[in-house]
Amino acid sequence: MNPHSNHERFVPTALQRLAAAAVPVLLAGCGGSEYDTPTPESVMVVASAMVANGDADQLPSLIEIAPRDIEFEDGVTEASAIAEVKEKLSELLGRLWLVGEELQRQFPDETLDTLDEAVGMVGDATDGDWTDVVGGILADPFAFLDVQEERVEILDLGDGTAAVLWDDEPALGGFVAMLETDDGWKVGVPIELVQDSEYWPQTRWEWSVVASMLLGIENSLGDFEREVRSGRFKSLSRAAERAGRIIGESVAVQGVIYAMMKRDVDEPEDG
Repeated sequence: MNPHSNHERFVPTALQRLAAAAVPVLLAGCGGSEYDTPTPESVMVVASAMVANGDADQLPSLIEIAPRDIEFEDGVTEASAIAEVKEKLSELLGRLWLVGEELQRQFPDETLDTLDEAVGMVGDATDGDWTDVVGGILADPFAFLDVQEERVEILDLGDGTAAVLWDDEPALGGFVAMLETDDGWKVGVPIELVQDSEYWPQTRWEWSVVASMLLGIENSLGDFEREVRSGRFKSLSRAAERAGRIIGESVAVQGVIYAMMKRDVDEPEDG
């Protein structure tokens, strides 16, 4: 039986966060980090603990994408294709954590103040200039995990799922939820919603392109990290300008490639 009542509201306290983070630290000292998520409420505190412990590359383990029971023409299953994407995402997040740590070390007084500021920058980037957005994200890449407690609600629905609300509204338009799995609770993607999206990968090659996109962004992050560590930037704004150019362009190019491929697949053949 689910220990949580239906529609239970969760507001984590600082003490609960500290307790949740302390367990992984102790386990890490015993030969390797292990993170358990026995409740939907624990997912966010464990995610914060992963970042605090330098284990940002483990964040994809908290994501559940249910594969279809299909095998592609080359023998690869969709489950394997999704696992490849999550592996590349792990590498990307690990690199992102290193870059963020180095930027904060070099520019400790130039950090993103609030998540609202980041959202505002994204909204203002309509002219294609992503310098401020990329710079802000890299300065504090996991700021979204440290949001105000009163803004997030997790409602355990009692059926193995939990709704995530942001300011009393479904997070990301309802495309994010908590799911109970054999490995604990995870952040889930409602497959019945996303698979109808024109951009959701449907073939082996589309999943491969998504993995390649993540690899390309990770490689750009690696190039940027080397430049940061060389000490060539005198301010975060200078670093952000460079990051916006090399990383923003990589994201844009990869996105265009994927969109064009999806368009070519979806368009009916002439004749």
